[in-house]
Amino acid sequence: MLVATLWLGTIGFIDDYLKLRAKRLAQQQGAAYKKGDKDGLAGWFKILGQVGIGVLVGSVLYFNSNVKIWREYTGNPSNPGVITKTVNGNPKYFVESKEPITTIPFVKSHEFNYSKLLPDALKPYTWVLYILIVTFIIIAVSNGSNITDGLDGLASGTSALIGVMLGIFAYASGNLLFADYLNIMYIPNLGELSIFLAAMIGACVGFMWYNSYPAQVFMGDTGSLTLGGIIAAMAIIVHKELLIPIFCGVFLVENLSVMIQVFYFKYTKRKYGEGRRIFLMSPLHHHYQKKGYHEAKIVTRFWIVQILLVVICVVTLKLR
Repeated sequence: MLVATLWLGTIGFIDDYLKLRAKRLAQQQGAAYKKGDKDGLAGWFKILGQVGIGVLVGSVLYFNSNVKIWREYTGNPSNPGVITKTVNGNPKYFVESKEPITTIPFVKSHEFNYSKLLPDALKPYTWVLYILIVTFIIIAVSNGSNITDGLDGLASGTSALIGVMLGIFAYASGNLLFADYLNIMYIPNLGELSIFLAAMIGACVGFMWYNSYPAQVFMGDTGSLTLGGIIAAMAIIVHKELLIPIFCGVFLVENLSVMIQVFYFKYTKRKYGEGRRIFLMSPLHHHYQKKGYHEAKIVTRFWIVQILLVVICVVTLKLR
């Protein structure tokens, strides 16, 4: 987690530094500064950096022998490798397992092995598929967080709420009693990551004190890329990545609004000779700004939506 944080934070810092330098040069030359895409890092460089950390995270989670889950064992408890634990006064038996699995929300038998996506002949290459999935998730969530960071307090507040939910998942999955009661996979030592998440939440809340409307400080790509990467990596570590479209719903909608706007503009420009737009401006929060909504109202309503999404995800612990 620390490597992912520093990695994406460094990429974001370089991008912000280059933008600030371009602005300073324009001011020194007495020219009016206009923010442009060429001021910071090239888009391909950001994607390359995100791919790099995605490959690193996926490789560590797949190949590191310390990354394991415990599966309940119903065979002979005297067999080697069987771990005996007392849960609610009753002895239970577990074996350590290392499989590329995830949790399917709202389903009773709610585990899915990624190797099932491949034919038998290609199952030895499940690691390739897993790393590709992890990389895609990190790129998508990191960019979603970056795009959402457009209004005072929007990205930081949304990330803090997601962090609370992931902290609940991490603590429950890392506690044998809760994992047994909730019928979720037990992941040893995972509860320690709830401390990391608590630090992230505290940082977001402290930042919001000065970032709330009207903002006195801004996180830039240094913060937004990093927050998205932390959220994506944590979701994968707790095996809840299939819930990302729900608890990262705000990020997803913001991402989709940009993609739809760009696609429709290019399509209509080819067809009619003039580009047309679906939204007044993208990402979506700027669309509502153009419609006359106050910035604080937009942010508050996005927070309300995010709270509802978090509640839905927490409910999946028992509702299935």
